[in-house]
Amino acid sequence: MTKAFGKLAAVEARLFLREPAAVFFVIVLPVGLLLALGGTIPGFRDADPSLGGQRFVDAPFTGMMILLSIVTLALSALPSALVLYRERGVLRRMSTTPVRPGSLLSAQLLVNVAVSVVATALTLIVGHLAFGVPLPKAPWAFAMVFVLGSVAMLALGLLLAAVAPNSRVVQGAGAALMFPLLFLAGMWLPRPLMPEVLLRISDFTPTGAFGQGLVDALGGHAPQPLHLAVLAGWALAAGLAAARLFRWQ
Repeated sequence: MTKAFGKLAAVEARLFLREPAAVFFVIVLPVGLLLALGGTIPGFRDADPSLGGQRFVDAPFTGMMILLSIVTLALSALPSALVLYRERGVLRRMSTTPVRPGSLLSAQLLVNVAVSVVATALTLIVGHLAFGVPLPKAPWAFAMVFVLGSVAMLALGLLLAAVAPNSRVVQGAGAALMFPLLFLAGMWLPRPLMPEVLLRISDFTPTGAFGQGLVDALGGHAPQPLHLAVLAGWALAAGLAAARLFRWQ
């Protein structure tokens, strides 16, 4: 990492932290929901035979809160920032300086990855301290799912930024895409309760594969090869499309 790139990444990190809405929805809200719902709904803390004796708060709910944080980051914070830079001509002006526009894109990705790691670690630690939620029983499996899922979602965010004409459109499109994807992940209707057809559709969505992979890894189970393949496929397809379609001005 060059000195100039390090300074650019530091600036982008400070700009992110100056956005109260982004910090709230990406970091504070998932942890707050974990504390509020985990602490007020007794059934969340009761052993469930259908979960192999685990509590709902142990893997399914904690996994969904991690997913919520990363999806919000990828489909709201990241594309909104990039489209706003393009609208304001920041990327065009950077093309005349030694710092290339691609450096800004790389710095944005680095900051978003760092934020997702912090938000995930905070969710796990708070859950562990507040409710005794076990830390990932399969840490390597969890890390693999986390990396693949985060890359897939950030690639989708880049693709959204690539095709959105302005900041108003990217915000609306991000929300319109985020809520159906969260539903298919099992955020409101747990995947075990989904009809068979809906479950199969969920398996091939990035959030369905990511969410189930997180739940499996948190519960000490190996992620399903199908879900890993789906995440890798989405990451590759969305990343290539974003690289091809992205406009700097």
